[in-house]
Amino acid sequence: MPAEPLNSTSQPRRTRETGAAPTSPVEVRRSTRRRRTVSAYREGDRTIVLLPARMSADEERRWVGVMLDKLAAQESKRMLGDSELAERAVHLSDQYLDGRARPASVRWVTNQNTRWGSCTPAEGSIRLSHRLQGMPEYVIDYVLLHELAHLLVPGHGQRFWRLLDGYPRTERARGFLEGVAAADRLPHVPAARGD
Repeated sequence: MPAEPLNSTSQPRRTRETGAAPTSPVEVRRSTRRRRTVSAYREGDRTIVLLPARMSADEERRWVGVMLDKLAAQESKRMLGDSELAERAVHLSDQYLDGRARPASVRWVTNQNTRWGSCTPAEGSIRLSHRLQGMPEYVIDYVLLHELAHLLVPGHGQRFWRLLDGYPRTERARGFLEGVAAADRLPHVPAARGD
C-alpha cells in the first residue's frame, strides 16, 4: 500500500506510541475521515501508521504488525549492497552487542544454499546467502546479528544465545526462516488451472 499521510484538514483522533523495536517507535494516528484504508510510512526514525478511528484495539495491534511487515518487505526489496550490509553490521553490533563485534568483511554470496549465513571468526569475515535478499529487513538483521555474535562466541551454547536476547524479533525471524526452509522441502505442485 502506498503511503498516504493525513491531509491538513483531518485531525487524528488520538496518537499512541507503541514499540515495535526500541529504536523504531511506532506512532498510531486515528482519523474519523479514514473509513477503510490503513497505511504506513517512515518519518525519520519512527513509523507512522494511519488507521480509521472506529478500529478496535485488537484490530489496531493486528494492522500495526501487518503494516510493519509490509514496510520491512518493501525496504528489503531495495537490495543492500555489500558496503550497506557492512554498515548495517556495524549498526547492529553497536546497538545489540555494545560494539564488540567488528567484522573485517561482510558480503553477499551465491554459493550458500543450505545456510543463511556463515562466519569465519579468525578472519573476521561474514557471508550472507543471496537467498535472504528480498526477505523482510528484520530477518536479514537477525541473520547478520547471529553471525556477528559468532565473532564473539564460536558455538551455539548458552553464552551465544544470551548475546541475541536483546534483539526483539529473534523468535519471529527464526520462525520466518524455518517456514521458508520447510516450504523449500515441499514437493513442487503445479498450480491448479481453473476450467
